[in-house]
Parts: sequence; C-alpha cells; structure tokens
Amino acid sequence: MIKELRPALSLLLMLTALTGLAYPLAVTGLAQLVFPWQAQGSLIERDGHVVGSALIGQSFSGPGYFHGRPSATADQPYNAANSMGSNLAPSARALADGVTAAVQAAKAGNPGTKGPVPMDLVTASASGLDPHISPAAARFQVKRVAKARQVTEDEIEAVLAALTEGRELAILGEARVNVLMLNLALDQRWPIR
Repeated sequence: MIKELRPALSLLLMLTALTGLAYPLAVTGLAQLVFPWQAQGSLIERDGHVVGSALIGQSFSGPGYFHGRPSATADQPYNAANSMGSNLAPSARALADGVTAAVQAAKAGNPGTKGPVPMDLVTASASGLDPHISPAAARFQVKRVAKARQVTEDEIEAVLAALTEGRELAILGEARVNVLMLNLALDQRWPIR
C-alpha cells in the first residue's frame, strides 16, 4: 500500500508547490513588473493620500458632484468585498419599482434637466461596483453640478469632454467617464465653497 501512496503523495506535493506557490508567485511578479499601477489596485492618490481606485465606484451624493451608477452591493454602497448584482429578473416587480424610484429621484435631484434619465443612472452594473457612467449620464447632471460649483455649464462640459474615455481599441465597449476622476478634476479646478 505504501508503494502506491508514495507516487500519489509525491505528485500531490509537486503539483501543490507548482500550482499553489510557483505559479501565483510568477504571475504576481510578472504583473508587478509589466503593469505595476494595475497590480497595486489602480489606486488614485491626491496630496499623498489614497482617495480611491480607478476600478471601483464610490458614492457621491452632494449637488456639486457627479453621481455614479447605483451600487448593488449589500450593507454599504460600492463594497468590493461584497460584489454582486441584484439577481432580479427583468420581470421582477422589485426591479421595476426600484428603477421607477431611481428615475423619480434623478429627476428631482437634477431640476431643469430635459430629456429622459439615462439608464446607467437608475440601474446597477452586474458587479455593483462600476466606476464609470456614460457621457449622456454625465451630461444629464451638468446643470446641477455647475450651479452648485458656481461656474458655467460650458466650463463643466469642457472638463467632462476632456475626461471622456473612448472605446477600447476603437471598437470595444462604449464611451465612458470615470466618476471619481471627474469629481477630483472638478475639486482641483473649482473647490466647493
């Protein structure tokens, strides 16, 4: 019996060392060399302090800030340790009621803004952590942000245009705006008084 167990245990130890230690260390080391910013979590620093990650949304609620997509994470918004979608079917009454309430809140929070509320302001992404909104969702909020910061809408639109990211490789995905980066740029130019 020991004769049969020895090769099995040797193979188990060898594969554990290879796939459990060597491979993860090699991938981590390569990532640190080739993509150091991304491997460290794409952290954004201002004045020597980490203010967030370019990959995880944050909750902004003040009138002088652009608001991101709703977060589907439980307990607290944008909790990366609890990433998940709502798992509600398109036919679920709770989803319809939530979207209706979000549309009403978006219209009430952005008085004077014309047109329909962009879908990404009233629905959460699959992970519940999306840091981006569409340019249309950002434009929907320009009037409120400009008024709160006491600048013209054109000035806010210029910053928005400068921070709008295009499609990946010119064909993948859609144009988008990172809400954290946009709000940091506005704070740098026009701090809220």
